[in-house]
Amino acid sequence: MADRPTQILEAAARLIARRGVRGLRVEEVAAEAGVSTALIYYHFKDRGGLLRRTMEFINQRAVRYTDAALARSGDDPRTQLTDLLMLELQDTAQVRENSAAWGELQASAVFDPDLREQLAISTRAWVDDLAHLIRQARSTGPAAGEAASEAAAERLTALVEGLSGRWLSGTTSLGRAHELLRDAIALELGPRQPTTGRPAP
Repeated sequence: MADRPTQILEAAARLIARRGVRGLRVEEVAAEAGVSTALIYYHFKDRGGLLRRTMEFINQRAVRYTDAALARSGDDPRTQLTDLLMLELQDTAQVRENSAAWGELQASAVFDPDLREQLAISTRAWVDDLAHLIRQARSTGPAAGEAASEAAAERLTALVEGLSGRWLSGTTSLGRAHELLRDAIALELGPRQPTTGRPAP
């Protein structure tokens, strides 16, 4: 069983995914988590603290499910990059909830400087991780400097966020989202280089 702070964060993520951030009350989170409001204030200080920690929790949960799958991707950075991005578009309850809650928190960050700061930190870490893989994947192909790899990572993360919103809202199928993402990865990385000494056909 999860500890109380984790239980509260899981409840907050569920409610945000279902109903958004605006109008979310600490009392509702307490009822969803089966705890007192006093306990939420004890662990998170106020509503803003709860929202910031919920954003961190959603991000850490995404890292856990992507890291577990990356361990199965082998050593090829191109495969790792593709898997890492595709895992953000899975038809599972946890990924749906994570993606919906992230989108709601992202929209609320437009009006909340505290959320905006946490969002920037999380997004920067995601971009940095992808830029590292992009530099590795491009090391056998066309050379790309740090700035070019970071720009590619920014484009790909923005695409994933946009495709996630379209998929969750039903305006794009999951299959189409995967197809568009694979095409974008291929455009960013260029053609796969042959592993043998022979030229590609």
